[in-house]
Amino acid sequence: MPKTLLYLLLLFSNAAMVLVTPKSTIEPCSNSDSCSALLGYTLYTDLKVSEVGSLFNVDPVSILTANAIDISYPDVENHILPSQLFLRIPVTCACVDGIRKSVSTHYKTRPSDTLTSISNQVYAGLVSADQLREANDIQDPDVLDVGVNLLVPLPCTCFNGTDNSLPAVYLSYVVKDVDTLAGIAARYRTTLTDLMNVNAMGSTAVKAGDILAVPLPACATNFPRYALDHGLIVPNGSYAITASHCVQCSCGPGNLNLYCMPASLAVSCSSMQCKNSNLMLGNVTTQRSSAGCNVTSCSYGGFVNGTIVTMLSTSLQPRCPGPQQFPPLIAPPSSVTRDSTFAPSPAPQSDGAGPAAATTPKSSVVPSSGSIPGLPPASGPSGSVSSACSLTNSLSTFPPAFMLYLFVKFIVSIS
Repeated sequence: MPKTLLYLLLLFSNAAMVLVTPKSTIEPCSNSDSCSALLGYTLYTDLKVSEVGSLFNVDPVSILTANAIDISYPDVENHILPSQLFLRIPVTCACVDGIRKSVSTHYKTRPSDTLTSISNQVYAGLVSADQLREANDIQDPDVLDVGVNLLVPLPCTCFNGTDNSLPAVYLSYVVKDVDTLAGIAARYRTTLTDLMNVNAMGSTAVKAGDILAVPLPACATNFPRYALDHGLIVPNGSYAITASHCVQCSCGPGNLNLYCMPASLAVSCSSMQCKNSNLMLGNVTTQRSSAGCNVTSCSYGGFVNGTIVTMLSTSLQPRCPGPQQFPPLIAPPSSVTRDSTFAPSPAPQSDGAGPAAATTPKSSVVPSSGSIPGLPPASGPSGSVSSACSLTNSLSTFPPAFMLYLFVKFIVSIS
């Protein structure tokens, strides 16, 4: 084979390898603020809830509430979750070295660990081997001692906590082989154009391993900056635990108004009674009048210096509100069906059958941004950056070996 042809083949092989490199949406930043974000994580083996918490340095109970899993079950933190279960992991998204990432996760290496196995298996593609090597200044990736405490930088985005000017939490989602952008949009009740705008995509093509920022409608709070849970934001259809496990807040269904009440885990908590009232946190009273309905409520105002702040409010509304509606809760999962493997979270059964039957707690479509699919998005959230482009994603849909075969055939035909 002529040297020129061999050189071209090597050059093309390298180019083909570049084409299949997964893409990840990166949000530049320049300040020290942080936000709440979510990671889409698929369990690589059976793990206790507490083990998943340790893997990400996250409160195990917050993992359960983020996935609408009932926390009132006995010893729920030691419940064993099945392999291949998809979970939303709540993390704090910080600004580090000019980009958004979560840097609170550390991993202690075990025998037979490699950077690739930690990347692809343990953290299910949320971090790459190269990112692990760079974050930990590892000179030789083939030499990994047992017991080393590795920093695991994880992808996240904030985008000012909004999507199309509405409150939102962003989920970092690792694309699977079976995924399409339209399917992901439908699953998370958003639009193709919204996902393209958020991720600065010029094409709808995605491939396995890409990491997308997916906006989820949410209930926001305006707690004072000195509150320990300042900036609390809860995705629609889920829950959050706060105030040292004393308060549980929910978002939806039907509206994006946060509702908080005493948590089922509450044991030793400060008073949750509103001042100058007999109402407790979460209580609402109504009184009809000729002018409408007088509504008095005791709501949550944040956790300050170990004290649960409550706020008493009275308003006149045209109609009296009905009973408080809650997002469906599911029992702690013990098995995985195909739907729950690829679903955004363990999906509650609407008919009440099976171990994942929906329960109630004890004690909306995002508008299109106007872009045309297949063309570069008109505008995304400020700071949205992606290395994806129409040419790269289009070519990467073909197997590299097949592309190489076509190239060799063409070279031979002209030589």
